[in-house]
Amino acid sequence: MGFLFNSCEKDDSTSPVPTPQVVAEFKTNLSELNLFTGNLNELNITPLAFEYNLNTTLFSDYSHKQRIIALPEGTSMEFNGNGLPNFPDNTVIAKTFFYNNDERDLSLGRQIIETRILIKINGEWQSGDYKWNSEQTEAILDLNGSTLPITWIDRDGNSNSITYEIPSNTDCFTCHQSYGDLMPIGPKLRTMNFEINGTNQLEQFINNNQLTGIANSASVRSLPNWEDPSASLEDRARAYMDINCAHCHIPGGQCEDESTLNLAFETPLSESDIVERSFSIDYRISINIEGLGMPFIGTTILHTEGVTLIQEYLNSL
Repeated sequence: MGFLFNSCEKDDSTSPVPTPQVVAEFKTNLSELNLFTGNLNELNITPLAFEYNLNTTLFSDYSHKQRIIALPEGTSMEFNGNGLPNFPDNTVIAKTFFYNNDERDLSLGRQIIETRILIKINGEWQSGDYKWNSEQTEAILDLNGSTLPITWIDRDGNSNSITYEIPSNTDCFTCHQSYGDLMPIGPKLRTMNFEINGTNQLEQFINNNQLTGIANSASVRSLPNWEDPSASLEDRARAYMDINCAHCHIPGGQCEDESTLNLAFETPLSESDIVERSFSIDYRISINIEGLGMPFIGTTILHTEGVTLIQEYLNSL
């Protein structure tokens, strides 16, 4: 039975509308998670979540990404060393992939492809992927994966076309597993410990009580930016390998039983097997053959700048 409102009651229409709580469940539509406000395709982050960025980012066929974290009210990320912080249950991590139609003129719009979601439920991470419709008005939960033709103009005015691959849930587990458990990859403290517009990102999280258990960012290692020319060749190359390769080539990763490589940034060169496997690394990052080229999944084209960096580093060893 519906409720009838007395027309003589005081009009409270001027009262502020409370911000909807983020929903830590895999609903059919992305809009139902309340991660964004207003028109969904504007990607305006709810005040109950916050954006995070990485100093060195994963290459995904030159796509752009928006990364956000939504923590349950009254909770925080907890310091746990240089790697992933401890996240409370019902944390939602979202990463939205898009292409600008023309990198020279952002006013020409963009095409949003997918929003990948991780939710921590009862101590375990679960994944889901939302595929955006052609009207760019909604994204629908799709665990099966698909492909989509994408065209964009780069900063040099060149037209680029690819067949973008949206991963299945099985594909997600391939890269996101650690000792058989699903885990986030990007938001490690050492990867978020850098300045954005003159402000250290971790310091901002600490000041906002979004990160606790640490007084400041000084005690956290900072992963170098592979595009920073002031960093050493080794640091740039090892940082690139860390974010693009180490989630699989690390103890507990997908390739632990198939490869002796340990490509985590903090692994000493003498223990990484990079020197011993340099020929194989060079060969496999230089080809774009499914099942043989590296990375194994997540890209459909070679990252020319990344390949050049790694080859230069390998030649210096």
